[in-house]
Amino acid sequence: MTGKTFEEVLTRFRNMEFAEKFDLIVAVANGGIIPAAILNQRLNIEFHLLKINLRDNNQKPKYDSPKLLSPIDFDFKGKTVLLVEDRVKTGASLRFAGELLKGAKLIKTFAVNGNADYSLYNEDCFKFPWIT
Repeated sequence: MTGKTFEEVLTRFRNMEFAEKFDLIVAVANGGIIPAAILNQRLNIEFHLLKINLRDNNQKPKYDSPKLLSPIDFDFKGKTVLLVEDRVKTGASLRFAGELLKGAKLIKTFAVNGNADYSLYNEDCFKFPWIT
């Protein structure tokens, strides 16, 4: 699996333009935590975790469908949300997260790699520079 340098990925983060003004960032944990933290530094808005799991450490499905691992403990109703994931393969986790966040005013998705409203890349899998 090929990789990208941290500087290469950060340049894409810096150059990303958003059409919306978001009220909060919601990271799909665990993969979305680092990308969401980078976005939080740039956008300086509220940041929360949505603890969902579907795949194991080898990216193989662990469950038939995504599972919520702990209760949602933040207010998202009526807010504009940027939902962040590291990699989107099937979109199952983002769809599930969107269902959990029903009641938000607007949800836009962000992925480092994959098909989302906003994505840095949409190509074959590559190793993220923050994963050792």
